[in-house]
Amino acid sequence: MSTLKTQPAYMKILFINALLFLTISSAFSQNDSTLVIDNSINLPALPSGIQLHIYKNDTLAFGKTNILKNLKNVPADMWQIAKSPFKKKNLLPLTAVAVSTGLLIWQDQNILNGVRQLSDNIGLRPETAYIDVITIGNVKAFRLPKNLNTALYQLGQGGTSIILAGGLWTYGKITHDKRAISTAYDLTETFISMGLTTQILKRISGRESPFARTVDGGRWRPLPAFSAYQNNTPRYDAFPSGHLATLVATITVLANNYPEKKWIVPVGSVVAAGCAYAMINTEVHWIGDYPLAIAVGYLSGKITTWRHKKNAPRKRFIP
Repeated sequence: MSTLKTQPAYMKILFINALLFLTISSAFSQNDSTLVIDNSINLPALPSGIQLHIYKNDTLAFGKTNILKNLKNVPADMWQIAKSPFKKKNLLPLTAVAVSTGLLIWQDQNILNGVRQLSDNIGLRPETAYIDVITIGNVKAFRLPKNLNTALYQLGQGGTSIILAGGLWTYGKITHDKRAISTAYDLTETFISMGLTTQILKRISGRESPFARTVDGGRWRPLPAFSAYQNNTPRYDAFPSGHLATLVATITVLANNYPEKKWIVPVGSVVAAGCAYAMINTEVHWIGDYPLAIAVGYLSGKITTWRHKKNAPRKRFIP
């Protein structure tokens, strides 16, 4: 049995969210540089009906979409993520992640204390609070945040990626925009491969969340038993942050599939930074949980979207 709260305030909020859904999907899906390939284009042989998007040095090809094909790529994506740290060309980024993680873990408790003090001074409440808009039985199907900290925290819970993917898929189906549909499927594939990877890392590291800490900086209990992890998850699941990895992966997919939209990275970075701060303020994560999360999210997004790139001579932007 579904129950929909129909007070005017709730309906206004739902209406605004629907508008945002359509606006965001439309913003990402404008055809700034689309061609249907033909013999006049000097490119390697590609199937007919490919939509090309050429911007500066980026030539992206989007063809027939199939969500099952994306899902079949997940194991290979995870293998690419796992072996990336062992490639010589990734030695410098790996070192940067390792060093920054070590330094931040060293100062985790001090940074958390500082964030909490600053938030108290500016009136940013640490607790998460929601308005239940739609409930289905005992399940809270749709909730809205009641304060700023909750809104920032909620951005990394996966709903942002799902909304964007849904909007892009809807827009792509209506307008026959293969790039939009492919991006929706890429987000889905990345969400799964990144999510499984972070879960494996969490179960290996076994770090306490700040709110469940038994010592300053949180205790580490590597490789906890499956039952122990399931029964007392906050004792083991802080490192790395799945929320931040999700946001970074989403930003990476969008930025790679829409290279002409230069606002994606700066806007996405501000959103990710706000979410990262909120999670420390809420004492869900330590700042030391973030460098590896950023690396996993970035790698996941790059691996998923790389298949769209095609070698081609440099061409000017085609409006």
